[in-house]
Amino acid sequence: MSPDGQTPPPPTGNGFRLRAPLATRSNALHAGAWWLWALGLAAAASRTTNPLLLGLLVGVAGYVVAARRTSAPWARSYGAFVKLGLVVILIRVLFSTVLGSPIPGTHVLFTLPEVPLPDWARGVRIGGRVAAEQLVFAVYDGAKLAALLICVGAANALANPARLLKSLPGALYEAGVAVVVAMTFAPNMVADVVRLRTARRLRGRPTGGVKAIVQIGLPVLEGALERSVAVAASMDARGYGRTADVPPAVRRTTTVLTLGGLLGVCAGSYGLLAAAGASYGLPLLIGGLAAAMAGLRLGGRRSVRTRYRPDRWGVRAWLVAGSGAVVGALLIRAGTYDPGALHPGVVPLTAPTLPLWPAASILIGLLPAFVAPLPPHSKETTA
Repeated sequence: MSPDGQTPPPPTGNGFRLRAPLATRSNALHAGAWWLWALGLAAAASRTTNPLLLGLLVGVAGYVVAARRTSAPWARSYGAFVKLGLVVILIRVLFSTVLGSPIPGTHVLFTLPEVPLPDWARGVRIGGRVAAEQLVFAVYDGAKLAALLICVGAANALANPARLLKSLPGALYEAGVAVVVAMTFAPNMVADVVRLRTARRLRGRPTGGVKAIVQIGLPVLEGALERSVAVAASMDARGYGRTADVPPAVRRTTTVLTLGGLLGVCAGSYGLLAAAGASYGLPLLIGGLAAAMAGLRLGGRRSVRTRYRPDRWGVRAWLVAGSGAVVGALLIRAGTYDPGALHPGVVPLTAPTLPLWPAASILIGLLPAFVAPLPPHSKETTA
C-alpha cells in the first residue's frame, strides 16, 4: 500500500503472472484458444459413453463458463445449449422406445402395440417390447451427443465471435463471416426472448401458451431481420467482398493445396480415431495440415483488408488451448488400454464406474478457470 493509503495499480506489461489479471482489450484471451479448448473436451466426449465421465466433462465446461464468461449477449447462450442437450437425450430415448433397438434385453419394462409392416421393411419395427437395456443404451448414446453440444456451447459462450472473425486467415474471411453471423444469431435471439418475456412479466401478461409464444416470436423475428439488414449495411460500408487480382496459377495452386490438405486432415483424423489406422493417421494429419496452411497463406493474397489491433496468442492462450488438447489426447489414449471403463456394458446390465485416471485427465480442463483473464463486470464490447 502506498504512503497515501491507496492501493497501487497492478504491474503492467506482457509478462506472464501466475495470478489471472483482469481482462482488458489488450490482454483478452484469444478467441481461438477457447474453441481449441472446447474442441478438446468435445473430442474427449466423443470417445466415451460412460455417463459419469460425460457428466464430469459437462461439469468442467460449466465451471469454466461460470468463472470466465462475460455479460455479453453471446455469453448467455450456454443455458440454451444445456437445454438442447437434455432435449437430445429425450428424443434419443423416445426414438429407441418407439422404433426399437438392436440391443437385446431380458428386463422387459413394458410392451407397446406393434404396428405391422410389409415384407420390404423387414428389420424395422414400430412398437413392441421395451427393455431396460435398450433404454440405458439410448441414454448413454444421447448423453454423448448432449455433451458434444454443451462443449460447443461453452466455446460459444466464452469466445467473442467478432474477435474470432478478426483472427481468421484472409482466405477464410468470407466463410468466417457466414459462420460468425450464424453463431451470433442464436445468442442474440435467446437474449431477445429473455428480454421480451421479462417485459411481459413486468406488465402482468402471461409468458406461456401458444398466444404468448406468437406474441413473443414476432418481435424476435422482426429484431433478427433488422439486425441482418444492419449487418449487411455495415459489411457493405466496410468493403466486404472486394478482393485483389491474383494470377490464375496462384488460384489453382491454392485450390489444390487447400482441398488436398483438408482431405489429408480428414483421412488422418479418421486414422487416429480408428484402431486400425493409427500407423498412417499421424503422418497424413501432419501433411494435410501443412498443405492446408500453405493453401490458406496463398489464398490470403486475395484479401485486401487489414487488421486493427490484432489479438496476440500469449502464454495463457497456449495453456487454455493445451489443456483441452491434453484432455482429448488422454481420453483417446485411455480408450486403447481400458475401453471397458469408457464404454460400460448394457448386456448384462451393470452400473457404470468412475475410472480414476480418465477422470483425473478430465480435471485438467479446469485450468482455464484459473489462468484465463478475469472478465470485467461491465458489458464486453466487440473489437
